[in-house]
Amino acid sequence: MRIQIENLSFRYKSFGAPAALALNNINLHINDGELLAIVGPSGSGKTTLIQHLTGLLKPDTGRVLIDETDLWAKSTSHTEIRRRIGLVFQFPETQLFEETVYDDVAFGPRQLGLSEGEIHRRVIQALAAVELDFDQYTDRSPIHLSEGEKRRAAIAGILSIEPQVLVLDEPTAGLDFFGVQSVVNILQRFHKPGKTILLVSHNLELVAALAERVVVMSEGRIQFDGPKAELFQNARFLESTGLGMPRLLQITRRLQQTGLLDSNEVYSMPEIKRALQKL
Repeated sequence: MRIQIENLSFRYKSFGAPAALALNNINLHINDGELLAIVGPSGSGKTTLIQHLTGLLKPDTGRVLIDETDLWAKSTSHTEIRRRIGLVFQFPETQLFEETVYDDVAFGPRQLGLSEGEIHRRVIQALAAVELDFDQYTDRSPIHLSEGEKRRAAIAGILSIEPQVLVLDEPTAGLDFFGVQSVVNILQRFHKPGKTILLVSHNLELVAALAERVVVMSEGRIQFDGPKAELFQNARFLESTGLGMPRLLQITRRLQQTGLLDSNEVYSMPEIKRALQKL
């Protein structure tokens, strides 16, 4: 699935909303199978932008094309778009509301009118994808899960509709190291067969480890759009945006300066370990 955003501008109109444009003439393409990250300081427009992808917000000017179909054309079904593009909000566990994990994960497929057999298959598959054992978790109440388990159960609810594109807003916010690693594993498995991921995150180490391409936003505009290698080689630009260089990449730069690493393409702890083991 190809997503094209053309000349998109948007201003919030509710009482007390800022007068400035939340999004100012955004142009962005997302190719099928990409793992794209959007980063930027709070208030830069990241969340506002991704809410345009499923029709939750309507542009003031410009348009969003999904496989060359205008999202706001009269003939476009937003229900079908939301089946193809799964949107995981920040702290999605707050949206768990059913009595059991099974029913929460099954909610989306049931809204699609699928058979109980197909729903059952999808629940089993979605729970496996987020590392929750079906027999252990299916009858448990979501409120009795740990925070990391709630996050994974909420993501499973999106995966159960079998989207082609997964859009996540700060998926690791508030999680400990092991919770973050679980989310990383989930995203890698989803992306492996060639599906598309759009990741919004303040965690630049997560972005460096996962993303292939990075978009940097500030004050409703795109300030950078390119390969992660190009972005993370520009420490001065990262500092100017208020993001700064991820600590893990600071370590790799020091190791390169001392001659222990000879590659600029090292972005995660496993990659550092592999590179050092070769010595």
